[in-house]
Amino acid sequence: MRLALRYKYEFTRTFNMSNIQNMNIAGQPIGSNHKPYIIAEMSANHNGSIDRAFKIIDEAKKAGADAVKLQTYTPDTITLNCDKEDFQISDGLWKGQTLYELYKDAHMPWDWHKPLFEHARKVDITIFSSPFDESAVDLLEDLNVPAYKIASFETVDLRLIDYVACTGKPMIISTGMASEDEIREAVDTARAGGCSELALLTCVSSYPAMPSDYNLSRIVDMRERFQTVVGLSDHTLDNTCAIASIILGGCIIEKHFTLDRKGGGADDSFSLEPNDMKNLCESSLAAWQSIGLPEYGTKSTEKNNAQYRRSLYFVKSLKKGDVIKIDDIRSVRPGFGLPTKMFDSVVGSQVNCNVSYGDPVKLTDIIMKSDKG
Repeated sequence: MRLALRYKYEFTRTFNMSNIQNMNIAGQPIGSNHKPYIIAEMSANHNGSIDRAFKIIDEAKKAGADAVKLQTYTPDTITLNCDKEDFQISDGLWKGQTLYELYKDAHMPWDWHKPLFEHARKVDITIFSSPFDESAVDLLEDLNVPAYKIASFETVDLRLIDYVACTGKPMIISTGMASEDEIREAVDTARAGGCSELALLTCVSSYPAMPSDYNLSRIVDMRERFQTVVGLSDHTLDNTCAIASIILGGCIIEKHFTLDRKGGGADDSFSLEPNDMKNLCESSLAAWQSIGLPEYGTKSTEKNNAQYRRSLYFVKSLKKGDVIKIDDIRSVRPGFGLPTKMFDSVVGSQVNCNVSYGDPVKLTDIIMKSDKG
C-alpha cells in the first residue's frame, strides 16, 4: 500500500512552500488570518457504546466545534498481549492495567468507523482520526478521511509519518514529550514524504496536565522555527490555556470531549463536557477577534464616548477683552472644548466676547497670545 500511496501523492502533488503557515481541512481554511479551528477529541469516551459515539458527534456539532476526531487502532496494532513488567502501567489514571487491557477497553471497533463518518457528514461536522499503524491509514483512506492527526506518542514513529504523508492529506502532529530534534525529524519526514499542509501542536502528555507545564511561549517559537501552522493539544481541566494559546498565535485547539466527566471511561475525567466545549468555541473566537492589527485611534464603537473625554472649560464669567488667568479655566469632562494640552497657551490670551461659567473654550472665542500684534 505504501507504494500505491506514494504514486497517488506524486501524481497529484502541488507543493507550495509559500503556504506553509496555512492549511485547509475539508474546505475550511486554517491559519492566523482565520478563526481558531476547534477539534473535539472523542478518544475512548465512547465507552464501548456506538450510540454514545453518535451522541458525542451531535454534541460537538451543537457546541460549535469544527471537527470531531477519533483514534484508529486495536490493542494488537498498538501493543503486545503481554503482562511482563514493561507492559504494566504503574501509576496515573490507568494504574494496575497492562497496556493491552487498557487499549482493549479504550479502542473503537473498526466497523464503527464507517457509520460514524457517515453520521458526522450527515450533521455537517468534519471527522478525521489518529492512526496508529499503516493498516489504520488504509482503513481511513477507504473512508476518504480529509486529514490525519499524529498523536504525541507516535511523533517518533517516522515510518508512520511517512506513510501518512504519502496520502498527500493535511497532517497535524502533537509534540508532547518531543525534543526539538525529534520534532525536526517528524517535520522533515512529513515534508519529504509529500505533506504540504502541516500543523504542530504543543502538548503535555499528562492526563490531566498542569497549566504550569505548558510553556505556551513554545507556540511562538515553533511557528518561526518550523514554519508551520501551530496550535495546542490541551489536557488541562479548563479552557484557560487554550484561550491563552490563541493570543500567542495558536490556530488549532484540540480538547478531549465527553458527555459526562463522571462517565467512568478511560478519558472521561479530564475531558470537556458540552457546556465547556461551547464556552471554548465562543471564547477562543472572541480571543482571536480581539487580536486585530496594531492600529491606534478611536474605534467606531467608541465615537459616541469621545465626547466624554476631558477638554478646557471656563469656570468663571469673563467680559470681552479680559485676559484669561490660570483660575479661569479647567480641564474637565466633556470634550467639546479645546484639547487640554492647550491649557498653557490659552492662559494669558484674551476673550473676544463675553463668556460664562460652563462655556467650552473655543478658538473662535479667544485671541491667542501668538495672535496678538
